[in-house]
Amino acid sequence: MKAVVVHKYGGPEVLKFEDYPDPVPGAGEVLVRVAAASVNPLDYKRRAGLTDDYYPIHFPGLIGVDMAGTVVKIGPEVEGFSVGDQVFSMADNTYAELCVVSAAILVKVPKGLDLIQAAALPLVTITGNQLLSATGIKAGQTVLVAGAVGNVGRSAVFTAKERGATVIAGVLQRQVDEARTAGADQAVATDDDTAIASLPPLDAVADTVGGRTAEKLIAKVKPGGVFATVLRAPQNAAKYPDVKVVPVFSKFDRKTLEFMAEAVRDGKLVIPISGTLPLRQAAEAQAAAEKGVAGKILLVA
Repeated sequence: MKAVVVHKYGGPEVLKFEDYPDPVPGAGEVLVRVAAASVNPLDYKRRAGLTDDYYPIHFPGLIGVDMAGTVVKIGPEVEGFSVGDQVFSMADNTYAELCVVSAAILVKVPKGLDLIQAAALPLVTITGNQLLSATGIKAGQTVLVAGAVGNVGRSAVFTAKERGATVIAGVLQRQVDEARTAGADQAVATDDDTAIASLPPLDAVADTVGGRTAEKLIAKVKPGGVFATVLRAPQNAAKYPDVKVVPVFSKFDRKTLEFMAEAVRDGKLVIPISGTLPLRQAAEAQAAAEKGVAGKILLVA
């Protein structure tokens, strides 16, 4: 098969489109012909060696965690899947024409959802849902989602609204108009200290931004409230001992992915796709993603 192979850590130029051995499904595994993979920050952090201490690449190796495609072979001890099924998942080594996935983490694409579009969803929608869930927010409470127009942020906003919470979108001043498309009740410019100062006390913050913004927002959380983040705890967290800081690490959950994918299919949640590129142009795709393009970039195999 053809795949995007990494021989050493470095910039986008280390991504090489070349021949690589076909994977073989073992017990409990399924072989999928990949239709599309999506570009995530985790992918280019791995490529650069920034995750080497906990998620290394064994050279020459592959990267990629999001995938949608068609089942082409079933390994032993697999039930519930058939050749020809359209599936998607968070997996490993997805920047390739073929990918082996454990059946335990494989999900059938909901009827009516485009197969290519499905590749954009696993990591960001599961992460956003689990980030919001970590806040413990309840109906009638108020949560601020920092980075609400990002893909994880949009997923967190949707989850909060489904729980009946009041949602404030924390975005940059230039994104305030765009925040209306994320489904929040109101928006606040997190790069405007006056706007942050005028925020009401918050029951929780769901943070996808970190840094100085996180340091400013934790100060607005009520005593007994929660600051959940997919990044590091704010450096000033010790100043607010009555605020519970919860780190969130995305973990695959089939029911969550099915729920979020159905929401996308039904138009309740929008995960923007900025463009698609052939798999062979993974370097160009990652370079664009690192510059901060809005929406997901998909690699089509």
